[in-house]
Amino acid sequence: MMVIGFLAMSMARVLFLSGAVLMLLGCVALLSQRMPWMYSWFGNLPGDIRYERERTFVYVPLGSMVVVSFILSLVVQLAQRLFR
Repeated sequence: MMVIGFLAMSMARVLFLSGAVLMLLGCVALLSQRMPWMYSWFGNLPGDIRYERERTFVYVPLGSMVVVSFILSLVVQLAQRLFR
């Protein structure tokens, strides 16, 4: 019976955190429409690769993905430290 209580508590935490993250992403999406300078750096970093020809366009945002990965790693580490 104790296992079911533990699973319910952990599921409640997961749902709460998922909702908080979705709310945060929604706020960022709303703000990005009003402030385009917030995301104008994305895709224009030195490591991003663009290849254009008359009928071909290839875009690989390597530099931008490194920055996004670093930020997400910091957020996850902070969340783990807060919820220990």
